[in-house]
Order: sequence, then structure tokens, then C-alpha cells
Amino acid sequence: MEGVVERACAKLNLGLAVRGRREDGYHELHTLFATVDVCDEVRLAAAPEGVALRVAGDVDVPAGPDNLAWRAAEAYLGAAGVPGGVAIELTKHVPAGAGLGGGSADAAAVLRGLARIYPGEVNLPVLALELGADVPFLLRGGLAEARGVGEQLVYLKPVEAHFVLVKPPFEVPTAAAYAALEERDYGPDLDVAAIVKALRQGTVPPWRNDLERTVFFAYPPLADLKRLLEEHGLAGALMSGSGSTLFAPVETREKAERYADALARRYPGFWVRAASLVGGEEA
Repeated sequence: MEGVVERACAKLNLGLAVRGRREDGYHELHTLFATVDVCDEVRLAAAPEGVALRVAGDVDVPAGPDNLAWRAAEAYLGAAGVPGGVAIELTKHVPAGAGLGGGSADAAAVLRGLARIYPGEVNLPVLALELGADVPFLLRGGLAEARGVGEQLVYLKPVEAHFVLVKPPFEVPTAAAYAALEERDYGPDLDVAAIVKALRQGTVPPWRNDLERTVFFAYPPLADLKRLLEEHGLAGALMSGSGSTLFAPVETREKAERYADALARRYPGFWVRAASLVGGEEA
């Protein structure tokens, strides 16, 4: 399949503060987004009309209108007003229901790719936000402080950092995780400067995720997994987004890969990866 190719890289929340509930029913967030080098591949080619989506890879996701990549294509084609369509080949490596923004990354990649195939007067950030709160950040990726529902972005200088990612064999529905929040779960802003400084120095960042209490209550194995990771020497383990992926910082890529290999053997059936931060489209 000829056309354009886009990488759709997973994101981590390097801390997630829930500041309170908004009048529109969503929650006010303060988070530090970062993209890592665990990525899907999105190939796009012009077609006479409509949207065609083929999914491959090691993650099972829908290949029709229920897929966010499909909806992103329909949204862009409609906004651009172009007469043509698009054929998409999506090769999945980022698991679903993992707190890693896999579907959002695919949608962002489709928007970027279609902007190359069918250039037009389309406001990509606005279109991205209509698709999901993580999609505006994933249009560019890199490292960014985010507020609102995640759409108010301040991009930061790239940081070299390495992690071990561990996802147990179950998903956590994002909507249910936020619906279970209580007022006692709301917390102050993250200390973004201190988190970034710790990452640069290779020390454990002073981060937190305000969703952990309710998600761990609903999914006790996640709380057990966090404790076990710390017992294995992975200090500072944290849940990304609403889970179910936990991640922990390590000093080098080589150490991350050694940990990932050991954990994959110890926890068969779990999704385990070494990952490093990657710069954004404009970084």
C-alpha cells in the first residue's frame, strides 16, 4: 500500500492531578504528557470515496466506525470538504484500555496523514479535541504540561528518560474510573518543574496519580502489582492515565530492557515493554 506513513506513539501521564469537577461534567486536570517509543503504524492512501480500514498487529481492535481512527478520517474528510476518500492500514502494538492513549494516537496520526494527502483549511487541534481529550497532545507528542481536560498545552524541552511499562491482562474503562472519583480524590497541581528535574537527574520524581485510589479499589490486582514492582526495585511506579498500565522510571534503556525481560518471564500473560521518551513532531 503506497501513500503516507505516520507513527502513532503511546503517551504516559507523568503525574495526573484531578483538580475538581467542572460544570460540564468533565474533570479539571493537571498532567504532564509524554510520548514514548511504543508506537502503532498508520498507512494512508487516497481512495475514490469513503473510509476503508484494515487492522493488523498484535492488538485486537475494531476495524469499522467504532475505531477512533475511522472516526478521525470521517471528521477530517468532512471538515476539508474533499471529494475523495482514504484507505487506512493500522498496525497495532499499543494495547487498548491501557491508559496509553493508543486509540487517540491512531486518530492523531490519521489527522496528520490526511492533512498531507488532502491539504485544506482545517483546524487540526479543534478537530482533535472533538475526537478525544488526549488527541490534541498526540498531534505533536513530545513533552507537555496540560490543563483543562488535557487540551491546554504548554510544550517543554525534551528529556531523556527510560521506563518499564507493565499492563496486566485486563482493561480499565476510562469513563468508569472518572465517574468513581469523590471530592477527597481531588488534589493540588503537580510540581512539574520538580518532576522534570528528577527525570533529568535520574531520580524518582515527586509525581502522583489522583485516579489510583478509585481504580485500585475497583481493581485490587493493580494495587498489588504496584507494590510488587516496588519490591522488585522499581521505585516510583505509577499508573498512567486511568490504567491499567503501570510504569516505573529506570536509569538507562539497557536496564529498562533487562527489567522488562525479567518481568515478562515472571508475569506471563502481562504486556511488558521497555520504553524511552521521544520528541514531538515539532520538537
